[in-house]
Amino acid sequence: MFRCYFLAIVGLVFSASVLTAQTPNAAPAPAASETSAQETMEDLQVGDHWTYDLRDDVSGDVKSTLTNTVTDVSPSQINIRLGKLGSSNTGYQTYDHSWNLMENGVWRNRPNDGTGIQLPLAVGKTWSFKSTDLNNTAGVTWKRSGTSKVIAQESVTTPAGTFDTFKIETSIQVENTSDPTKKIQTVQQTWYAPSIDHWVKRSSVSRSAARVIDKNTIELVEYGRR
Repeated sequence: MFRCYFLAIVGLVFSASVLTAQTPNAAPAPAASETSAQETMEDLQVGDHWTYDLRDDVSGDVKSTLTNTVTDVSPSQINIRLGKLGSSNTGYQTYDHSWNLMENGVWRNRPNDGTGIQLPLAVGKTWSFKSTDLNNTAGVTWKRSGTSKVIAQESVTTPAGTFDTFKIETSIQVENTSDPTKKIQTVQQTWYAPSIDHWVKRSSVSRSAARVIDKNTIELVEYGRR
């Protein structure tokens, strides 16, 4: 259970661990060359999508290519379908409009996981968060707390293009309410591009008992709208 919770803890929306055999994937997203580098997606719409390579920074290997597609937008929520290249499985997640994760498979974050943004963004801005992560299926509860800070404005180039971004550093700690000795500390760096209302890169390092248990980076390789 500790390992299963770790896979969902940071809110990396592209984690293959949350994919479930619910419905087949939609048709593959267009290649990066088909998407204009100047396209903007500031006004979120159904069909908007972002595709990322997920790299294990310990081995250096690209573990998977994952696509997030907006399936529904309401005044309070954004629903996302997750697809993995080469797999017919899909998963689903729910966010608020600040891209804080609210639901991730069997996990419920109340009120949310705190890994989103807080507008308006400016270098030096900080905010904190607390939440409860619930898995009612397994009867497990974790307490989460953390802080975020905008540490820079940077131009970032990925296979999808060059973007003006805000670099946000987030420190997270979670603790099992039934066994406080089970703790995970994560430091996450997010490069958020306002022009596409999403991050173009995210890196995270997670530790438990002072040992690195995961280190990975996701990088945008394609994006666009239907």
